[in-house]
Amino acid sequence: MTDGIEFARDGEIARLTLNRPEKLNAVSFDMWSAIPGIVAEVERDPSVTVLVLTGAGENFSAGADIGEFRELRSSAEGTATYDKAVEAAVNALASMRKPSVAMVRGHCIGGGCQLAVASDFRFAAEGARFGITPAKLGIVYHFDSTRQLVSLVGPANARYFLLSGLLVDAVRAREMGLVNEVVAADSLEESTLDFVRTLGSRSQASIRGMNRIIAKIVAGQAESDAKVAEIRAAAVHGEDYAEGVAAFLDRRPPRFTYR
Repeated sequence: MTDGIEFARDGEIARLTLNRPEKLNAVSFDMWSAIPGIVAEVERDPSVTVLVLTGAGENFSAGADIGEFRELRSSAEGTATYDKAVEAAVNALASMRKPSVAMVRGHCIGGGCQLAVASDFRFAAEGARFGITPAKLGIVYHFDSTRQLVSLVGPANARYFLLSGLLVDAVRAREMGLVNEVVAADSLEESTLDFVRTLGSRSQASIRGMNRIIAKIVAGQAESDAKVAEIRAAAVHGEDYAEGVAAFLDRRPPRFTYR
């Protein structure tokens, strides 16, 4: 496994941990480069239903490792190579069919916030701080990441984050639409995993189909198309639909089998 990243499975839950606590889990080029492969492994594994993304120690991530920039982003070619690695990591997370949940404590800034925004859900501990800081570095933010941010928080709040580079606390981040839930720091793990287990109990055929349709909408698709119709038809003819209806009529919990 790449230095700075830990990957583990616990039953149906996979966990990707940014693990450089001495650097506030700053994301190195090698870490960016490793994320698409980990995401692909999660997508392939039929035993896994959800990916949890978190940071080791007291922080999620303080962002990209700026210490690498003088060497790796010192030329147009180097910048293009570095940016492709970042874009590949973000796009891999954002295009997952299986749901992803960012579990955030401490700093979630810059590239760290970029990864959290690319996840489907964000649970934050009280005291977490969020910010996206390209304006402090003379960088123009990635298009896809900007689109994801605008879709999540709206253009006014996206401008607030991107143009000011200011940090906001978890409560303000929730008010802006960036965060789904804010909980006490000592209950973050329990609250996040309770939600993750809820996702695991639902129809995975429904979850993955709806995630694909949501991604199309976020990308700008305005109307249904043949692919959307195909996704919906596959669900209707799948085993989860029959089980869900039967369970509802029998007044019992469903036992979904789609993996």
